Amino acid sequence: MKFAVAGASGLVGRALAVFLRTQGHEVLRLVRREAAAGDELFWDPAKGALDAAALRGADVIVNLAGEDIAEGRWTASRRDAIRGSRVHATRTLVAAVEKMKHRPHLLVNASASGFYGARGDTVLDEAGPRGDGFLAEVCEAWEREALAARELGLRVALMRFGMVLSPEGGVLARLLPAFRGGRGGRLGDGRQWVSWALADDAVGAIYHAVLSQACEGPVNAASPNPVTGAEFAATLARVLGKAAWLNAPAWALRLKFGAAFADGLLLASQRLMPERLLDSGFIFRHARLEAALRHVLGK
Repeated sequence: MKFAVAGASGLVGRALAVFLRTQGHEVLRLVRREAAAGDELFWDPAKGALDAAALRGADVIVNLAGEDIAEGRWTASRRDAIRGSRVHATRTLVAAVEKMKHRPHLLVNASASGFYGARGDTVLDEAGPRGDGFLAEVCEAWEREALAARELGLRVALMRFGMVLSPEGGVLARLLPAFRGGRGGRLGDGRQWVSWALADDAVGAIYHAVLSQACEGPVNAASPNPVTGAEFAATLARVLGKAAWLNAPAWALRLKFGAAFADGLLLASQRLMPERLLDSGFIFRHARLEAALRHVLGK
């Protein structure tokens, strides 16, 4: 098959492109700079610019494009960038597909556990309603743009990713220096649920969604074994052979990052259950946090 991948330079996108090629598939990477290789295609989602003709032959579009939500305080301009990068990218892709005579059969579009908002101890499957807060609003708008592809005859899978773990980037890479230096600890009271998956399971979930017709609409893409924030910190410290004693109280996080960022991302509790993946036969290679961390950290 031929895959067009937006967001191919990100943590999951890079791993996905490598994986797809090992499976014998053709990968076209959408880039926001001048194309420098034969497998690259320039696009400018902020301006809605994408050559639909250059997508000819694509069987699947995978959209992982979007600004990093964890870069810092959610100022007004940062919120606009987070929302706009996702909405404009998805809208541009769907508009290009509409112009194609022979269209792809599937759009796999990223979303996030933030769709559900902060939900305490509630177990969240794909039937759960949208929650409150900035990320929930962003995810709803993002998914709405993707679902427009259904009207063009495409199956749409909305991958609601939890925290994707890899030492090469994302949250884990940010945490490692502090934890390796013995300065790690829980965030807030540590009672919030953390839904997570290793990067290779995130890639596997995307590929499973491509192959499984049952993966239509929202798909929770996180381990069936979420952990509390306290468990996450203790487990990472144990794997590294360090203590986790330097806890960050909620008030300090709000002071440093702003209340919206702290409460909406760092302290939000989301206890996902990947019902659609499990029911359609997907098997997580790394379903338990400690074993998963030991695998990626070589411990």
